[in-house]
Amino acid sequence: MWRRFSDHLNGCAITANDALRGTIKSLPMTPSHDQMANAIRALAMDAVQKAGSGHPGMPMGFADVATVLFTRHLKFNSDKPLWPDRDRFVLSAGHGSMLLYSALYLLGYAKMPMEEIKNFRQLGGAAAGHPECDPAAGIEMTTGPLGQGLATAVGMAMAERLLAARHGDDLVDHYTFVAAGDGDLMEGVSHEAISLAGHLKLAKLIVLFDDNHISIDGPLNLSESGDAIGRFEAAGWAAERVDGHDADAIDAAIARAKSSDKPSLIACRTTIGYGAPNKQGTAASHGAPLGEDEIAAARLKLGWDAAPFEIPDDILSAWRSAGQKSKSDFDAWVIRSAAMSSKDRGEFERTLSGALPEGLTPALEDYRQRLAEETPGWASRKASQEVLEVITRAIPETIGGSADLTGSNNTRSSVQSAVTGEDFSGRFIHYGIREFGMAAAMNGMALHGGVIPYSGTFLVFADYCRPAMRLSALMKQRVIYVMTHDSIGLGEDGPTHQPVEHLASLRAIPGLNVFRPADAMETAECWQLALEAKDAPSVMALTRQGLPALRTTYTPDNPCRRGAYELLPATGAARVTLLATGSEVSIAVKARDILQADGIGARVVSMPCWELFEAQSLDYQAETLGANQIRIGIEAACQMGWDRFIGPQGAFIGMTGFGASAPAGELYEHFSITPHAAAAAARARL
Repeated sequence: MWRRFSDHLNGCAITANDALRGTIKSLPMTPSHDQMANAIRALAMDAVQKAGSGHPGMPMGFADVATVLFTRHLKFNSDKPLWPDRDRFVLSAGHGSMLLYSALYLLGYAKMPMEEIKNFRQLGGAAAGHPECDPAAGIEMTTGPLGQGLATAVGMAMAERLLAARHGDDLVDHYTFVAAGDGDLMEGVSHEAISLAGHLKLAKLIVLFDDNHISIDGPLNLSESGDAIGRFEAAGWAAERVDGHDADAIDAAIARAKSSDKPSLIACRTTIGYGAPNKQGTAASHGAPLGEDEIAAARLKLGWDAAPFEIPDDILSAWRSAGQKSKSDFDAWVIRSAAMSSKDRGEFERTLSGALPEGLTPALEDYRQRLAEETPGWASRKASQEVLEVITRAIPETIGGSADLTGSNNTRSSVQSAVTGEDFSGRFIHYGIREFGMAAAMNGMALHGGVIPYSGTFLVFADYCRPAMRLSALMKQRVIYVMTHDSIGLGEDGPTHQPVEHLASLRAIPGLNVFRPADAMETAECWQLALEAKDAPSVMALTRQGLPALRTTYTPDNPCRRGAYELLPATGAARVTLLATGSEVSIAVKARDILQADGIGARVVSMPCWELFEAQSLDYQAETLGANQIRIGIEAACQMGWDRFIGPQGAFIGMTGFGASAPAGELYEHFSITPHAAAAAARARL
């Protein structure tokens, strides 16, 4: 009698007698790479077809690359998706969202079950048309606007190095991978991003380029003939080409990239819509369902005979095993983090949570008391610089920067040294003249966690930052945009540099707090509010010209928290309310004096943040704006947005066109933004 023995290959136990008798014909086989990649292709085809819209071509063409990345290289734990030391994966080509959703389902992410795959592109579903930021579901950021995923990933890679420099490689040691398409590389922000990444030698940033030679209009050569490899190499990257359907070649290229001392581009030559016999390699597979007949033909060509939305057990099991492949790395990381001192571990966890240190509030209270005593007449950009001296000492994770305007934006404090490619222990980043890239990188740092990014440029250049600022708001990230030279008050540089429409433009972005403080006290208070807003980005619109101190008495509360408040009451019955922001609040104060001298009761309301004001109760809003009073709005910008505050009987004192080149004082007179003009407008309406 043959003795029984165990063969644990694939968990199977057999006996020698069974083998001799031929009762076992074959052992269960590990699914092939092609079968696992085809699972992504099948889910992408089926989900897009069911939804009636979407982009099947990219997921089908890039499935081989994604399968290699997720099953052989990416460090993550599908059971612990928020593991701080996980590798980040950014699908910059966000239109190919079913690539990501399919992988997340297959890998076992709890927030992406099959029900969500079937609910692709439907209201309230986790599988939105383009990925929407939800790290707990494995979606690191919102993508879709091409180029921004790549540029934001640069910030993620920067944050990884910044935290490693502070907490050590034992706790922070991971890669940032990007899946990017031709559209990502054509967008202008990609040039800014790859240049910055090369300069900072972000060796843990790896871009996998879906080099499929197709755009919506047709073959890529309709609009592009550049050399992507040469371009990246010129920016200081390692770059190479591979066959995007050769799993072993992809695997080897990623391994080489992970050992490089430069950021890496791997151009993966793929066929869009791979497997669809009549539409692959053409724009027809890009942005519309393949159709039932083509899907049937693709199933036949790929050898995929499972029903729609069904994954064979062996293939799903192999994918789920891949979802757990880094569990030992995770367990080892937990042990290392537990070995930290309680103080160091507490600080590490605090910064990752986004909580502010306890010392910030008392430090700011002391500072505000000094302001009340000293009453400085600083420009608000100078006031910002002074409060940053307090903030950057109290919050070590603040990372400042500027788009080559450090001396004008005043964003660097005395405790911040420069970050370089060789040394990430610094806390100030010289972004160069890359406003869009800067804004996107700050989004990446905020998304990564562990740092609070802020940086500066001129307010007029918000136009360059705006697409990333919109994503800051959409993703609810604490990113602080310091934007100085906020009006005609900058003077002689003229209308090209004088923002007129920009405040209205930024206030139109939902979820973005736009602060325009009136003096040093308000500047400190607005900075505190921006830092406390964990789920919202902020703009600090600051002046070049000096501003008189208007708040000269310390109060423990922060009136800017309400967005608008009565700065000066009327003497006697109020007949006029003067509403103003920033540098024009002092004009409102002088206009009040003129009206009061004429026996007309007038009050002044400072409105440093409209968004916070409109979040107050309706009763508070009505009380602050004043009932049965003439309201005059004063702001050196366009009128758009003011009508809801001043009402049909009110008046606006501000800009109706572009500015001009002249000293600031002359410009205010020229454009009639003066105390006398405001007072006259009030009298005319009484």
